[in-house]
Parts: sequence; C-alpha cells; structure tokens
Amino acid sequence: MNNLVKNQSASGIAIFLAVLVAMIWANSPFGEVYQNFIHTEISLLVGEFALSESLLLWVNDGLMAIFFLQVGLELKREIIGGKLSSPKKAILPIGAAIGGMVVPAAIYLIFNFNAATEHGWGIPMATDIAFAIGVLSFFGDRVPIGLKVFLVALAIVDDLGAVLIIAIFYTSGISYIDLLHGVLFLLVLVGGNYIGVRKAWFYALIGIGGVWLAFFFSGVHPTIAGILTAFTIPGKVKIKEEDYLKNLQKLHLQFLEATPIKGNFISEKQLSILEEIKQKSDDAETPLQKIEHHLAPIVGFFILPLFALVNTGIHIHGNLVEILSHPISLGIGFGLLVGKFTGILGVSWLLVKFKLAELQEGISWRHLSGVAMIAGIGFTMSLFITELAFQKEEYTFIAKLSILFASVLAGVIGAIILCLYGRTESTTKPAMNN
Repeated sequence: MNNLVKNQSASGIAIFLAVLVAMIWANSPFGEVYQNFIHTEISLLVGEFALSESLLLWVNDGLMAIFFLQVGLELKREIIGGKLSSPKKAILPIGAAIGGMVVPAAIYLIFNFNAATEHGWGIPMATDIAFAIGVLSFFGDRVPIGLKVFLVALAIVDDLGAVLIIAIFYTSGISYIDLLHGVLFLLVLVGGNYIGVRKAWFYALIGIGGVWLAFFFSGVHPTIAGILTAFTIPGKVKIKEEDYLKNLQKLHLQFLEATPIKGNFISEKQLSILEEIKQKSDDAETPLQKIEHHLAPIVGFFILPLFALVNTGIHIHGNLVEILSHPISLGIGFGLLVGKFTGILGVSWLLVKFKLAELQEGISWRHLSGVAMIAGIGFTMSLFITELAFQKEEYTFIAKLSILFASVLAGVIGAIILCLYGRTESTTKPAMNN
C-alpha cells in the first residue's frame, strides 16, 4: 500500500509539472508551436495497412488504452484479494463512489438540461487517483492508512464507472462486424488464460493487435479494450508459496553442491539450476501483478504526463467571469466541488447509519469530509470525457478551464480540512450515529 501511495504521489507531481508546461507553452509567444506539436500526424504502416492520426488522438485513443489496462489490472487484483474482495470491505467505497458519480452528474444536468451542452454530464463524475493520492500523501502519517485505502478503493471503482459511462453513453456509430472481431480476440485471450498461458507477450500481442484495433475500427472507444484485456490476464500463481520455498531451498543446495569451473563462467549444471530457479520464481508470481508492476512507472511517469501535456495547453482568452459563469462551468464546478463532496459523504453516512457498513478504526467523519472534497479533483478522466462529449471547440475550452479551476479548489479545500482535523482525530473512531 505504501509503495502504491508513493508511486501515485510522484506521478501526481509529474502530471502537475506537465500541466504547468502545457499552460505556459500554450499562452506564450510559442503557442502556435504547441498546437502544431499536438496535431503532428503520426502514421503506422505495416505493408499495405496504414493508420494515420494526430499525436493528440494517438495519446487519447492509443496510449490511454494502456492506462485503462492498468486500471483493469488494479480492479481485478482488488476484487480477487484486495479491498474489494468481500462485501464487508467493498460496500463503503463502492457506495461512496456511486454517490460521488450520480450526484455530480445530476448537478451538471440542473445547469445544462435540454441545452446543447447537456451531453457533458459525465465530465464531473470522475476522480483523478494520481492527484487525489498525491494530495493525501503530503500528510504522511498524520492521516490514518485506512483513509488512503478508502480513497484508493473509491478511485478504482470510480474509474470503472467512468469506463462504463464511456462505453455506454459516449460511443456512437458502432460497426458490429469489427466489434465481433474484438469479442473473438477477447475469447482467444480468455482461452489462453484457461489453458494456462502466462506469457505477457501473448496478452500484449492479441490485446493490442487484435482487441484494441478491432475496437478502434468498431466505433466503441478503444480504451475499453484496455480494461477488458486486463480481466483476461491470469491472477493466480502456478505454484504455492510453501512449495516454492521448498523448491528454492532444494535448488539452492544443488547449486552449492555443483562443481564450479575456473574463470568468469559457471558450469552447465549451475546454469541449469539457475534457469530452474527463474522458472519457479516466474511460477510463484501472477502475470497480473507482474504486468501491473511493470506498467505502473510507464503509465505514471510517461503516459499520464504526456496526456496532460497534450490536453491541458489551454490558451486563456476572453472574459474569465463570463467563462466561469457559463452553464458548462457551473455544472462542472458545482459537480466536482459540491456533488462529489455531498455524494460521497452522504452515501457513506447512510450506509453507516443503517449499519450496512462501518468506518475503519481511526477514521472520523472529518477525515472522510477531507477525502470527499479531495475526490473532487477530476482532471485526467474529466479531461478525457470532455474530448468525447464535445465537438465544439468553445465548449471544450470552457470545460477544460473549469476542470482545472475546480480541481485545484477541491485539492486546496480538502487539504485545509485535513490540516485542521487530520492529526487531532487520527486515533478516534467515530460513533455510528455521528
């Protein structure tokens, strides 16, 4: 858990720096260079097959599929043996996440119902896990570890909700033949899992060359391919821990007994033993965790910062008061700041009130209030849905600016709440009727 928090925190800093660079670049005399950069055409050529898109689309439709692959791996791991592995563990973050999605969407629709901007209702529903964990991690041990666990679980469920929203409501013009091809490739991956294929290249090759491409041409957003592929990757070890340790001890003794040879090389016997140790170690790992471990730095320090760089270079112009009082801004602002807070806190209170769930020891309602506000940092997923929701540049500009303003406010207010109450109540468990 500590490694996850540290990784997400550092990733949040990298993303923040990317946003800073993008904003300065877009509003500098080199703003046109920035626009040319994000619209640079990049082509993929394999024989007669050609796929040409701008850098912006390659990042949003291609690299973000890898982000969703990681989200899917995290979700599957938590369902199998983590924070979502039992109803007792899962009900509070799941309920809070649902409340934190439904209420913001409803608030957005209040300001934009029956308007041309209505389709943006999904924008304030998301929580950015990297930024949210980044803010929380600044408090170190001044907040209980259970609070970080709650936020991570909530954000993972939130990401799944965002994926479903994209798949159902932000997809149009479906080619069912291509979609069928994608499903067939998924079945190949499921079959591979069933017969015991554990090689990462198998899932990468068919996941990208089959599932992702089929979804890309089907009209269903290709990032969905990432999370579906993740669920086909094996999440079980091939050898139990106790058997692995016995084998390791046996091989260790064999290695010591093997006759060495002089010089820099080892004997064939020793080499054979080392290879067997590698195989046993590989069997003791789950492909799911191994892939997730290798993807984490790629996603956290390359894909998400690059996504931020190409999506947040907003050239600020016009009357800021008018922009921030636009129905889109009001819907997003109140959705992230008020909707997230009241949805997460309200549903959590109801679940505890009716004894369907309980807060972990050391977590108070004031702690939860701070986290509920921090969850209003929408950023990555909110920006992502903005690109799908609006075709009109004016609406996209207003939405992105609003997301940035609201996310910063949510982080600052949430941090202030935790500063005021984090240390004093970190060891107190609240009464059920608080």
